[in-house]
Amino acid sequence: MDSGAMWMRMKAHRWAYTLSILATLSVGILIGTVVSYGVKGKEGQKSDATPLTLPSPTQMSNTFSQIAKQLEPSVVNINTESTIKNVHKRRGQNPDDEDGGDGSGMDDFFNHFFGGPGGQGAPGGPGDGAIRERSLGSGVIVDPKGYIVTNRHVVEKADRIRVRFEDDPPGVQHDAKVIGTDQETDLAVIKVDIDRVLPAAKMGNSDSMQVGDWVLAVGSPFGLSETVTAGIVSAKGRDIVPGRQFQTFIQTDAAINPGNSGGPLVNMNGEVIGINTAILSETNAYAGVGFALPSKTVVDVYNQLTGPEHKVSRGSIGIMFDAVENPAIARVYGSGSGVTVSSVVPGSPADQAGLKVGDTITSVDGKKVTKGAELVGDIASRKPGSKANLTFLRNGKNQETSVTIADRAKLFAARLGDDQENDDESTPKQSKFGVTVRKVTPEMADRLDIPAGRGVIVQDVKPRSFAEDVNLGRGDIILEVNKQPVNSEEEFAKVESSLKGGQDVVFLVRSRGSSKQDGTIFLAGTLP
Repeated sequence: MDSGAMWMRMKAHRWAYTLSILATLSVGILIGTVVSYGVKGKEGQKSDATPLTLPSPTQMSNTFSQIAKQLEPSVVNINTESTIKNVHKRRGQNPDDEDGGDGSGMDDFFNHFFGGPGGQGAPGGPGDGAIRERSLGSGVIVDPKGYIVTNRHVVEKADRIRVRFEDDPPGVQHDAKVIGTDQETDLAVIKVDIDRVLPAAKMGNSDSMQVGDWVLAVGSPFGLSETVTAGIVSAKGRDIVPGRQFQTFIQTDAAINPGNSGGPLVNMNGEVIGINTAILSETNAYAGVGFALPSKTVVDVYNQLTGPEHKVSRGSIGIMFDAVENPAIARVYGSGSGVTVSSVVPGSPADQAGLKVGDTITSVDGKKVTKGAELVGDIASRKPGSKANLTFLRNGKNQETSVTIADRAKLFAARLGDDQENDDESTPKQSKFGVTVRKVTPEMADRLDIPAGRGVIVQDVKPRSFAEDVNLGRGDIILEVNKQPVNSEEEFAKVESSLKGGQDVVFLVRSRGSSKQDGTIFLAGTLP
């Protein structure tokens, strides 16, 4: 076939293809016309469809946004700087050991329960063995004069505290000073001196909250200021750390993350009903369970910290009991319900009133007590020197006695021969070593893989103390001091009291997070 014939054939095919497309379009146009005609054909006919309407914006709930606008000006960012000295590796005394996470979960246990969801640390500084650490937290203005409530762990050990208000321009911060702190509740009051009236939040009554009530958490998680999260009250009266008698929390599922510490938990009236303090998480981030200290506790502590002495005074009668309730004790002593005394401090109000080991206290001034936290909370709230009538069960018979409330700080300080002000029945005791310890519970022993009843666990270390100098840390288990076993607070205090300045002190320690296979280490120094 010549090229001309081929060209003619290709042209014919092209025309055929073009015509087919046109034909298709024509059919589509015709069909479209028919459809359109069919729709038009129904015009004028009645329809049974109900017209759709848009609701007015005022009909929609804006409660959350109203509360956020009301509270955000009262919520502040808190930035702190602190210098940590004598930073060196210690765990296992192995130069190849990284002083970091150990995967045991103890970091979460102590950070969230003893400290809470702290701030973001950003260490850095000169290579002189010191680290300049910066952290971030939140706080809430409760007095127009500049008084702010936050968590103690947000500001403790800080060399400098600075606050940023909502309306401050970027980069502007105000220096703040600590008015007072309370270790037992992890609360602190700081103050900013400023020449203007500040927007103060309104306090609400945490007792009015019920499980299922809506709440909002306001703060600066991960440094993101003016963040509002919503949730409900998941539970009330949570005792998340055995022995921490004054930390009974509101549990919430409102998202709380690092940086939220010290910020408010508010109700639907825009009132502060709690201070966000801790989270329960294996990742150091929100996992659906957060804890806020109730406003009832906050108000009581705040009023005392802003008082003339700037410290919290609590009553005590000088008894001890098991922090973890054990049904077997109730069955053996026939108490049914109440708080069974396991130890009586000699010369204490309880001792003078005739209370003995094995007695079960069932009521105070006619009000029933079923848990140790209830008893401690009641007694602690009373002023030293006041009287209380106790009903207790002894050998199956009810008896009554009257006790004179003592100052718990003085009572337990005298017992330990120290000036410690934060000791109480069934709570940790801090020695003149500068370390707070408490007996290892069976649950802890099982978790830490040590024999039950052995050692005392370090809960807190006082800054610039002997314990800090020898590098004792929170979560360490002290098994022996100078070859003497210490299996209780009393044994630890007895050994400590026998030592004098200039003497060598050697601690046999199971480091926090170390396994049974890692063994134990010695930490030693000379007592100043």
